Amino acid sequence: MTGPVRVVLVDDQALLRAGIGTILSAHPGIEVVGEAGTGAEAVDLVRAARPDVVCMDVQMPDMDGLEATRRLVADPAVHAAVVVLTTFNREDYLVEALRAGAVGYLLKTSRPEQLTDAVLRAAAGEGLLAPEVTRAVIARAVQERPAARPAPEPVVPLTEREGEVLTLVARGLNNDEIAAELVVSRATVKTHVSNVLAKLGLRDRVQAVVYAHEHGLVG
Repeated sequence: MTGPVRVVLVDDQALLRAGIGTILSAHPGIEVVGEAGTGAEAVDLVRAARPDVVCMDVQMPDMDGLEATRRLVADPAVHAAVVVLTTFNREDYLVEALRAGAVGYLLKTSRPEQLTDAVLRAAAGEGLLAPEVTRAVIARAVQERPAARPAPEPVVPLTEREGEVLTLVARGLNNDEIAAELVVSRATVKTHVSNVLAKLGLRDRVQAVVYAHEHGLVG
């Protein structure tokens, strides 16, 4: 990606939007290009502004953030990654956000550097789950998978290295951390991650985390 990561902020509380905007704008690689106070406003704004990332609240009037996320992810003209920010440490919200297609899940109590990291990782095609909710989200997603729809098996078997990368992704490591762990380049890690997602028929790293836990690849 060339230029700063373009971000739209969605929250019904103006003070929170201002605070989040101040944190993100302090990073030289991030530019806040718009704000919305409802899900309906967010859908229109994102379609017009074409940001790289949307920071989406959950509870809002008019249309909540989960429905707005569904509409944005389903829109072929929208290429923004959605990072959900919520005050409520509720598994149901976060599981529904996962199903809606969001790639990041953070609580509003997260540290500023966690928020910045989530936005940058989302723009780079990586997902981020808040540590406080990771286990709950994975457990619920695994538990609620319908029995008639078993977890997909690889179309093509994973190589040993791809299996290692999948395990490290499931442990929450980002590409730089995986590269350091395996003593390879970041570009090599990105290639392995892309291959893993393609072979498993998964949309993103968050789905890869669920898959790894379903298959006992991490404890």
